Amino acid sequence: MAKILIADDSLAELQLFQQTLQSTGHAIVTVMDGEAAEEKVKSEKIDLIILDVIMPKKNGFQVCRDIKTNDQLKNIPVIMVTSKDQESDKFWGMKQGADEYLTKPFKPEDLLKVVKKYI
Repeated sequence: MAKILIADDSLAELQLFQQTLQSTGHAIVTVMDGEAAEEKVKSEKIDLIILDVIMPKKNGFQVCRDIKTNDQLKNIPVIMVTSKDQESDKFWGMKQGADEYLTKPFKPEDLLKVVKKYI
């Protein structure tokens, strides 16, 4: 069983992610800001990270870059999920090291498909 970290500042979005991923049987950990996401990744063994871009304290692009430039953490897959759907946003997300970039609103099966690629 894998441990999935979900970082999103919207409670409704967190609940949607949890409902979608419950069926996978993986452990779900949630946080509501970028700094808390980084602290969790450093203090627990996380197998996959789902990151919103627009969050308080640190945005998802910053968190992704910090994780992907850390030798201990850089192999953890990062899926960015955001309402920022411009090609330039996607380009920037991938440039920060994101493994996938999903835009909101997404279909639950699209999220499940992407998660299955990595765990």
